[in-house]
Amino acid sequence: MAPICRIVIAAILAIAASFATQSAAMAQAGPMPQPQPGSVITGGGTAITPLGFYGIGGLVCAAVSPMIGTIILKREMTASEVGRSTLNCFLGPLGWIVGPAIFPIDTVAANVPPRQTPPRSGASQGRGRNISVPPAGETRFVRNEVLLEVVAGASPQALAALADSLQLTRLETQAFTLTARTLQRWRIDGPRSVAATLRALSRYRIVAAAQPNYLYALQQTVQPALPDAASTQYAVSKMRLLEAHRVSNGDDVLVAVVDSQIDTAHPDLAGVIAEEYNALTAPGAPHAHGTAMAGAIAAHSKLVGVAPKVRILAVRSFAGKGESAAGTSFAILKGIDWAAARGAHIINMSFAGPSDAMARDMLDKARTRGVVLIAAVGNAGPRSPPLYPAADAAVIGVTATDADDKLLPVANRGSQVVLAAPGVNILALAPDGGYAFTSGTSVAAAHVSGVAALMLARQPKLTPDALRRILVRSAQRIAGKRRDVGAGVVDAYGAVEQVKP
Repeated sequence: MAPICRIVIAAILAIAASFATQSAAMAQAGPMPQPQPGSVITGGGTAITPLGFYGIGGLVCAAVSPMIGTIILKREMTASEVGRSTLNCFLGPLGWIVGPAIFPIDTVAANVPPRQTPPRSGASQGRGRNISVPPAGETRFVRNEVLLEVVAGASPQALAALADSLQLTRLETQAFTLTARTLQRWRIDGPRSVAATLRALSRYRIVAAAQPNYLYALQQTVQPALPDAASTQYAVSKMRLLEAHRVSNGDDVLVAVVDSQIDTAHPDLAGVIAEEYNALTAPGAPHAHGTAMAGAIAAHSKLVGVAPKVRILAVRSFAGKGESAAGTSFAILKGIDWAAARGAHIINMSFAGPSDAMARDMLDKARTRGVVLIAAVGNAGPRSPPLYPAADAAVIGVTATDADDKLLPVANRGSQVVLAAPGVNILALAPDGGYAFTSGTSVAAAHVSGVAALMLARQPKLTPDALRRILVRSAQRIAGKRRDVGAGVVDAYGAVEQVKP
């Protein structure tokens, strides 16, 4: 607040306080006077005159009006605005006339935009734009990369100046159909951290949005299968798959599996792989996780998949060996966008990680187009905060239960849990034509994706919201809180029976 404003406001408040003090002093002078018309006698015998009421009322008005103004404007009032509101409290309509002369409008501060609500991830906004800085303690991102969206018409010279100033190197540019956005992946070459780089980017008006390149983990553990393991598929009876297959087999429904490399040559997947897409720059060998998820959905030889006649869109967005395989925001966005462009009816996301504004935007757009989105809630334990994308509103979050309908102990809990599905000691496909046991919310999510395919094959016009309602309504209720097990264990037969062809 400017010094002149402080002086004027202090003077007004001092005059008001003087009025109130003089009024009380006059009332106390000499013996107790008779009440005068318009005065009030307090409990202690002191008379407060109209002048005193005026001073006290002005003080209260001057103290409260800035707070009220802040609420109405949704921002802090400027010094000039505070000065005018204080003047109005004492001079009334006259203050409206002389206020602007004494306290000129602060044109710069008056144009401050309303206070922005932080994004759901807890990240902050840079200068009112979509600059998403990771919250304190968040480390699940590539340490030397950021994702940018630049404004339309940004010149190469402006981008070059930005790169030179912040020591950045552009690695990749991708146009996304679903969101109509073009994103760029940049490497940080200098000493700045990701958070510091994002804050620095907020100074550049050519930057429309920026965020970390987040990391996501697959949600599954794998164990070797026993020789007679083919007889242990309890999930078949638990979900009433054989009964469901008399009604629907998921014929020709396109299910995108955004995951690690799938063993597309596995005998149990023969004839169901429609197309493959590698969102990464290098080729990769078949991986246990992606292969297991595709098999849970579509196996049809030694194992019984949930929807054996679907068409799988095999999307490789994760790389790495064993359980260390990870995927980035950029690779996942590329995979989802490609799958939607190919007409995917369902996208299975058996991975979990931090909240991601760009991914949330894309998933919202996919759901609007009628794509059913299903994800694992995660294996981080009951005390874990929500993991994404399962916690995004557009997504059906799935947890895992065992043969006795007991919840997987390491499964996440929360309002994002919509359904449960078999996900403990599940016999699954493995690379090189093999089989293995797997546990986790990943395979549970794949089972629900398969059930969704059975439903869409029966009624292709079923919307994501309608499909979700039927899944919830038909689920088998089990012991446990709603935030732990959702509506219960998915019932394939019950679900397809409720779908009207």
